[in-house]
Amino acid sequence: MRVIIEGYCYRASAVRDVLHELSPLENVEGEISVGYVGYYYHPQLRDCVFILPKVLVNEENKVFSRLDPHDIIDLDNCTELLSEERSFIYEFAVWIYRAIEVFNKSNPKNDIVYRRQIAEMGKGKRMLSNTFLDILLSLLRFNKEQHSFFTTILRNLHSGYNKINWTRTISRSAAWVQDGRPVYLNPVNKKRQINTDEELIIIYFSILNHISETYGFPVDISLGFELIKGRKFEHYLKGYGKRRLQQIKYRYFSDIQLRLWELCYAFFDKAHQIHIVAEQREYLLVKNFNIVFEAIIDELIGDKEPPRGLKEQDDGKRVDHIYSYRNLTNNEEDKPIYYIGDSKYYKIGNQVSAESVYKQFTYARNVIQWNLNLFLDESKENKELQKTHPKYRDDRTEGYNVVPNFFISAKMDEKLSYADNISASDRKENTFLSRHFTNRLFDRDTLLVYHYDVNFLYVVSLYARENKFQKAQWKEKVRELFREKIQAALTEKYAFYAMRAKPGVDDKEYLETHFQQLLGKVYMPFQQYDDIYSLALDNDEKCQQENKLLLEQLEAYFFVEPCPLGHDPQQVLPKTDDAILRLLPANVTEKNVLTCLVRKGDSNYKVFENHAGKTYIMERVPNINLLGITYLLPMVGGCIDGYYDVNRMSIDVKDGVPVLRLRLGDYHALGASRVQIYRTKMQPGELISLEQTMKLYET
Repeated sequence: MRVIIEGYCYRASAVRDVLHELSPLENVEGEISVGYVGYYYHPQLRDCVFILPKVLVNEENKVFSRLDPHDIIDLDNCTELLSEERSFIYEFAVWIYRAIEVFNKSNPKNDIVYRRQIAEMGKGKRMLSNTFLDILLSLLRFNKEQHSFFTTILRNLHSGYNKINWTRTISRSAAWVQDGRPVYLNPVNKKRQINTDEELIIIYFSILNHISETYGFPVDISLGFELIKGRKFEHYLKGYGKRRLQQIKYRYFSDIQLRLWELCYAFFDKAHQIHIVAEQREYLLVKNFNIVFEAIIDELIGDKEPPRGLKEQDDGKRVDHIYSYRNLTNNEEDKPIYYIGDSKYYKIGNQVSAESVYKQFTYARNVIQWNLNLFLDESKENKELQKTHPKYRDDRTEGYNVVPNFFISAKMDEKLSYADNISASDRKENTFLSRHFTNRLFDRDTLLVYHYDVNFLYVVSLYARENKFQKAQWKEKVRELFREKIQAALTEKYAFYAMRAKPGVDDKEYLETHFQQLLGKVYMPFQQYDDIYSLALDNDEKCQQENKLLLEQLEAYFFVEPCPLGHDPQQVLPKTDDAILRLLPANVTEKNVLTCLVRKGDSNYKVFENHAGKTYIMERVPNINLLGITYLLPMVGGCIDGYYDVNRMSIDVKDGVPVLRLRLGDYHALGASRVQIYRTKMQPGELISLEQTMKLYET
């Protein structure tokens, strides 16, 4: 077996004979590379040549991280290969062949697959070596071509089976007479014995069953025999099958029987020679294997028929993979969001190009615009789609939902395992960001693309098996996994909070008043809650001071609690009754709120208007119980909208007149609007209760 790696530059002198059938041209530096993946038989070498995908090669141009691809051109004579590495290449070649075959069947009008029928087995020239794939294909082909042989054998085996032997029945059992006729309750049948042809056929079809279950090759087995399966067949694979075939070899004399025996023996002993007619060329090759890899990933994760304009976009761009799945920001399943994926068929360690990243951002922008158009157009068709699609833009906050966007590329498992594993890419950059403003996640122009690697061996084998149940099972699993990984990546970059307005606060009015300050930071993803918002703040050190000030202001009007993506905000936010209790102290009837006036002409007017008061000096000491003062209610311009804690109180002298100096603590909002109470409802210097304060504000 000869092995060539796709896209690798070989010395022309090393591969000219091997690649003679493909007639590749060498460059000015005397190098040859092949742009195909697949299999072909070389008549002159009397050997097969496998061209394997470039994912076997790392960024240092090494196979298995240590071998030069030149070293494994002649696999049978390569002494540097470990036994497990050699076995891996033999089996890997089968999966690649099978994947190309499935792709060709699913895309019969493609122009990238080149195929010619494999040569038939006969008494002609021998191959110098045969591959595991040769054996499998020969076994499968024998089943199709020798249908009449099996029919004849089975007819002979079953002739007379279950026919009653009346002589033995009459002589060995008593008859019951009914209506003048003898009735035998236990008739004697002809006994069936294991035939030598039957045993070979059972072994053969047990092998076909194993091939079908393991590699997905379609096999027609229409026998009534009990096949060898499970642990018993594993025993055959470990050496018993070869020994048993050697024990029964002497029983077969016809050419067809001997050919069948040789095929079965070769399966259990891969080093055994098979007679192959070598006069004609045979091949199954595919150019642009990236198209096959894209088809594999799309089959395993994508939607079959997304709405028009999503996969084939209106600007002529085509998205590799798109599917609808649960939202990132909530857990609603009735209105999923679209995930956008792009498969990258690279050598291990290669970086995503800037052009690919830019295209991926464009795909996301087009999907967002498609969604906007869906809800702006009130046609009958769109109204039906609106029922099953979420609206990406929230009209109340004018924030945009996060659009999941990712690259998916192949990696080789370090242990050459076919295990199902997915990980964040270990390339230099696995997250790409496009934005117009900092600290605005819920913005139309803030787009992120993540990069994940899948085990190339696993996805190729899963695709090649054509098992619908296994593919559907993995599709659901990988979609949930991508959702969790994107959520985790977002959580590393942003801090997420759930917000609900405090009693008495008009959240809509507050959002309108502070629109510019909250734009892109606040979004309303929870369709089941009309009063809960999601707040996202960038974890970057440069944004911390801005975030701290914003949280302080919001906490005066909203209950703001950390809430991870996808979690129910009701679990972290207080209920309405709890909210009122949290807003007010336990004793709301005690008179402990001092009223005061801040005129528009006062030097501290702007400070109190912005709820940033630190101290207040009352020019006349009121005739009240000063020790009872706990809070200060400033009438700013004659209006109230909140009150302060009083942390310290003292009597000072200003211009020979005693004054009351108050050091203020936290500010507590009563609501988003300002209520006029000066002179109409209240005068400065009075001591009232929090209960009365709330009534003054509400009325």
